[in-house]
Amino acid sequence: MVVRLVIRRLFFLVFVLLGLSLITFTLSHVVPRDPARIIAGPRASPEAVEKIRKEYGLDQPLWRQYVRYLAGLVRFDLGKSLTSRRPVSEDLARYLPATVELALASMAFAIALGIPLGVLSAIRRNSLLDLFGRTISILGLSVPSFWLALVLQFFLFAQLGLLPDGQRLPLGVRELPHVTGLFTVDALLAGDLRLFFLAVEHLLMPSFVLGLAALAIVTRMVRSGMLEVLGQDYIRTARAKGLQPRTVILRHALKNALLPAVTVIGLQFGLLMGGAVLVEIIFSWPGIGRYAFQAIQNFDYNAVISVTLVIGAVYVLVNLVVDIVYVLLDPRIRVT
Repeated sequence: MVVRLVIRRLFFLVFVLLGLSLITFTLSHVVPRDPARIIAGPRASPEAVEKIRKEYGLDQPLWRQYVRYLAGLVRFDLGKSLTSRRPVSEDLARYLPATVELALASMAFAIALGIPLGVLSAIRRNSLLDLFGRTISILGLSVPSFWLALVLQFFLFAQLGLLPDGQRLPLGVRELPHVTGLFTVDALLAGDLRLFFLAVEHLLMPSFVLGLAALAIVTRMVRSGMLEVLGQDYIRTARAKGLQPRTVILRHALKNALLPAVTVIGLQFGLLMGGAVLVEIIFSWPGIGRYAFQAIQNFDYNAVISVTLVIGAVYVLVNLVVDIVYVLLDPRIRVT
């Protein structure tokens, strides 16, 4: 069943990416700006602008440009960035791991704190612990990420000097050879604990800022799911049998309460990947969010389309993982 599910989702991924490419390609080309003029500069002669237009194929009809782009996409050729003058695939290979590492750290923070806090809030409903959990949920959804980032930078970096203000590593520190592109993982693979702790130190502030909203949502979903499950008949039956409260909570209640939370966690990871723009800009984090922002500023439509396709593919793949987890958590789905 899982194999059929994977094959079906990967098949639909092709149509999702095709639709995304068509929408983003059309929108990026109807903007009333001339990419050739942007590349050449404001003082370039008309002859130079025309030469660049022919070099990048911008003088061809729009449909022909799109067909050429699709042909390149089949060969994993995303075109050349109009800003960096490098292939977009090279830029994505350079910037994507930074965003993935930041999103994974933020999601790990949200899950590690959100699930226990949601469970404890449901068990001790209307207690001080429940009030604390609900307060965290409200603050996480209410506080703007850019404001929180600036406040933390002011206090933790400028005033106290506890954490760095940005970047993935301190300036002047030699990076390890890229195996995965994730500095923490590469440092562990190389056995360099000093570099690992430096990478973690630089991750703490941006991952907290980015993951706070996800923490709030995970906490609320787990709490509401637990409250609903704890009132079910099979929970009362398990307690009547004399099972330990810990067994009732972890083996019977939590497993069923996590089903709706799993969907939210998957969606939140996709949102973290696509919504890290402000956090990456403030913390000078070299990820695809910052790369996309610069591409939009410079009307670099090849880069914008490629980033959109990557985010769309991440959403589809994350939903695939969520469906697989659903099958593992709920035997009724396997039977169906």
